[in-house]
Amino acid sequence: MKYEILYPEAFPVVKFQLQRGEKIKAESDAMIAMSATVDVEGKMEGGILSGLARKFLSGESMFFQELAANRGAGEVIIGHQLPGGILDIELDGSYGLRVQKDGYLASTEGVQVETKTQNLAQGLLSGEGFFILNVRGKGIVFISSYGVIHPINLEAGEEYIVDNGHLVAWTDYTEYKMEKASSGWISSITSGEGLVCRFRGPGIVLIQTRNPDSFAAWIRSMVPAS
Repeated sequence: MKYEILYPEAFPVVKFQLQRGEKIKAESDAMIAMSATVDVEGKMEGGILSGLARKFLSGESMFFQELAANRGAGEVIIGHQLPGGILDIELDGSYGLRVQKDGYLASTEGVQVETKTQNLAQGLLSGEGFFILNVRGKGIVFISSYGVIHPINLEAGEEYIVDNGHLVAWTDYTEYKMEKASSGWISSITSGEGLVCRFRGPGIVLIQTRNPDSFAAWIRSMVPAS
């Protein structure tokens, strides 16, 4: 199939050109518009337990959208809820992606999306809970963000520190751990950073240039208390 990411500088969308019989999978409510030859249907990939895990453990929707060109070639336009970037990544089956909440937008056939368990320390400290998404297989996955997506390419043994609120996704073979931003808790809190992720290469880490939690806190500060 053919696709194009439109308006990448501001509020991007992905436009797919599907041949008859082709289909894509997308996050619930991602479809913006489509040809009359395309059908949209809610799917619970992996069965009821996987759907419940995505909903109650990782905070994602229980259902995916399946958009299929069943009655002839057609066009589909999808987008995401936040003002931010969309990045397409081709998976060849040799590695997968760990994706934080709200980072998965869509994927082509051959890509599976599962719930992945973090260890106790990562779950308690990450702010994302004990579960994240594991995306693997062969195909193209579309990752979305708040702000622009910036890739960080790590060489073997290279370390890089990322503010947890700016983390979007990373390769599944890349080591990481949660830690304080500064040497002490008071300094970490007063610096405004709190907790960070320390990654160790090789691998790729995708970050977003804006922090949705910080923006939400700013909005709350502008609303007069009742």
